[in-house]
Amino acid sequence: MIIVVSGPGGVGKGTIVDAAVKRDARLWLSRSWTTREQRPGEADDAYVFVSAEEFEARIEDGGFLEWTNFLGNYYGTPVPDEGSGLAAGRDIVLEIEVDGAQQVKRLRPDVMLIFVLPPSREEQERRLRGRGDVDHKVLARLKKAEEEEPIGRDLANHVVVNDDLEDTITEMLAIIDAAR
Repeated sequence: MIIVVSGPGGVGKGTIVDAAVKRDARLWLSRSWTTREQRPGEADDAYVFVSAEEFEARIEDGGFLEWTNFLGNYYGTPVPDEGSGLAAGRDIVLEIEVDGAQQVKRLRPDVMLIFVLPPSREEQERRLRGRGDVDHKVLARLKKAEEEEPIGRDLANHVVVNDDLEDTITEMLAIIDAAR
């Protein structure tokens, strides 16, 4: 099964997905590539950080399930290598932006999409600032969230509001278990 976890920036997708993968050995997380700068304090394995040239070469080689240019940076989900999640019999989790979720859903209509929302725009802004995003990026992400929310809700099989991290992780794992 392919599980797409999507939602606007600052909703906690990465934190939720990382915890879910640690708790359920049947899940395998595909690490996205990006050309954006690594944030201060961000884990080295949060993304595969690459140059624009490396990213564009991978696009040319057909090496992404989906990719997008989001606020001036590339983001993409690499095609799983042989012996990765699918071959190992585990469910693949993709933590991606809404544009990427649309691409994957077009290619694989059978994917399960879980759309994560913040409890409020104010909380989303607080989280974005708390992770070190600069003012203009915060404002751009909040504006983008307003555009993405109706698309994500329409695309999703399940919508989850991340107002309590533990409850959200538990809810997401329950949704996955029910789908299995």
